[in-house]
Amino acid sequence: MYFRRLPVALVSSLVVGYGAWYSYNGTQTGVPGSARSYSSSPTTGTGTDAAAVPTRTVLVVGADELRQGTVVGDGPISKTTSDDGRRIVEMLTPDQATQKLRKLEQSFSVNRGQGVTRYDLVQLPSNDPIEDDHAEKIVQVPNRSNGAGGEESDWMFWGVFDGHSGWTTSATLRESLINYVATELNQTYKAAASETPTADAIERAIKTGFTRLDDEIVHKSVDKVFKASSKNVAAEILQPALSGSCALLSFYDSRTNLLRVACTGDSRAVLGRRLDSGKWTATALSEDQTGSNPNEAARMRKEHPGEDQVVRNGRVLGGLEPTRAFGDAVYKWSRDTAYKLRSQFFGRNPSPLLKTPPYVTAEPVVTTTKVQPENGDFLVLATDGLWEMLTNDEVVGLVGQWIESQKTATTTGPSSQFEATWAKIFGSSKSPLPVEKGEDSGGPDGQKTPIRVQQWGIDPQAKDRFVVKDKNVATHLVRNALGGTNDEQVCALLTLPAPFSRRYRDDLTVQVIFFGNGEKTGEVKVNTEATAEEPAPKAKL
Repeated sequence: MYFRRLPVALVSSLVVGYGAWYSYNGTQTGVPGSARSYSSSPTTGTGTDAAAVPTRTVLVVGADELRQGTVVGDGPISKTTSDDGRRIVEMLTPDQATQKLRKLEQSFSVNRGQGVTRYDLVQLPSNDPIEDDHAEKIVQVPNRSNGAGGEESDWMFWGVFDGHSGWTTSATLRESLINYVATELNQTYKAAASETPTADAIERAIKTGFTRLDDEIVHKSVDKVFKASSKNVAAEILQPALSGSCALLSFYDSRTNLLRVACTGDSRAVLGRRLDSGKWTATALSEDQTGSNPNEAARMRKEHPGEDQVVRNGRVLGGLEPTRAFGDAVYKWSRDTAYKLRSQFFGRNPSPLLKTPPYVTAEPVVTTTKVQPENGDFLVLATDGLWEMLTNDEVVGLVGQWIESQKTATTTGPSSQFEATWAKIFGSSKSPLPVEKGEDSGGPDGQKTPIRVQQWGIDPQAKDRFVVKDKNVATHLVRNALGGTNDEQVCALLTLPAPFSRRYRDDLTVQVIFFGNGEKTGEVKVNTEATAEEPAPKAKL
């Protein structure tokens, strides 16, 4: 993916208030970073009258970069649009930026005594509409060994889905993926001779749930279209097949404390665990599956011998970056199917490189980890938009920093069961980012300088980059990913309108799950102080 550079010097030089944001796509002249004037409203007159017209210092969106400029006049920049009638784009203030960051945040206290105390999540769109999605679900499971009266345990699922070329595939995963996987797990547990199936059987069940759903999306949909013989039906049914989505699903069994993470694509899961030193360590529980990953490239070349272009420039057939994904049917349909759909309904001719499909699979790689609720482990699940901005260590350190700040803020007495659990587990820490630097790369670029930091020209070793302002830890991560203490950069990146914003940031979906042994009331409650007021979310059970 090609990124244009956002000069940090330009952002830091924006010192005159917060003016309008002007989208200018023409050719600009002058040296990079030079100021230039644009008019936000008609002006007339000369001499003294013209000089009296107010001006505002702004960031100017150019075709290839951003510049500092001046807007003449005090009217906002606006344009009539087809959706809401009129769109006004004006530089966000820090308070407005915070409102935008928190618009889709949610937080829940999990008072079930099953090893999880809380989970936070947030989404921040860059595309319009957002192509990411997410899902959460808790399934109560009876204890077979004790009969009908035995104590129940929980299966807990969290998933983030990174859509591309549209939002329909990720929306399908939100509606169906957990149910498909839970159904396969239920059948596997029922068929097991003992209380718990083998690890291989559980992994097979998860993979089967993934591949069954993808088969419905990609192949069963084609059968329905040919049977209906209707372009209207084809337009509706084939959308999830023609777009695509990565999927990252975690499955926690409270009875065994085992956490399984299934990854299809380049979203990433990272576990935070506290050491005896009081600092945290980051462990990647998934590996980014792209054409730039040597393991994935080798797998694809082995599956398609003699096809030199199967991975080109780090992409499948030179096009798709993730090597595993749901949908993306153009990499999975046979040439005959593609031609038949095009002739009878709509579509495009298959790539001349398409010889032995499928080239992309939805089968995930599954990892298994023993969680330690008594030590306060936590899990971060996020689409690749976050990992383009922060390393694994930084993410874990930021969550640790947030935990310490919350504990400090409640030294007069814990105000919730979650805070009471923290008080028993966590000691004090003076480090701004209390994390031990790890060697684990977690796949390509897991601990390397993220591509967006390189693009923005930020010094990754700069001190005081990060800040704690949010009650929702997922929002805290996103704020610091966008600039942290640099309010001007945060405001600039949040002001950029779609689709131009995609040059500088992706859709963001982040979930943080806190493990711990809290009280058992059976309830899942909304944490109102860390949840957007509207719309009111419902706890997933």
